[in-house]
Amino acid sequence: MYNRILVAVDGSENSRRAAEHAAMLAALSPDTSVEILYVLDFERARTDALHYTSSDDLHTDRKKKLAPIEGAFEQRKIEYQLVIKHGEPGPTIVSFANRGGFDLVVIGSRGLNSFQEMVLGSVSHKVAKRVTAPVLIVK
Repeated sequence: MYNRILVAVDGSENSRRAAEHAAMLAALSPDTSVEILYVLDFERARTDALHYTSSDDLHTDRKKKLAPIEGAFEQRKIEYQLVIKHGEPGPTIVSFANRGGFDLVVIGSRGLNSFQEMVLGSVSHKVAKRVTAPVLIVK
């Protein structure tokens, strides 16, 4: 089915659902490899650095956000690799996905209404438009 799956996550509930769907798909074939991509957004990283008292606290918080996502794969005994990149989420995910030769990219959607999406744009929409592999948007 899919030999290489990329799951782009941000630690939100929507990305947890995306990880669950990716894990279900990966479980269908024992040869499927999965990469979980977490992008540290420059703006959010700066805000987080000001909010937390130490870098250990910040690191612990990020690990806590990613634990349920990793758990979706660990429960099903699916091997995965966690990749952390720095940058703006949309372009970073697109670049990583297009260079990685993935068969499928799975990403969660925040569920913006059409006006919010028009004004703000959405990462999932940018990824769907620019990634060359099929993209599964989970909401």
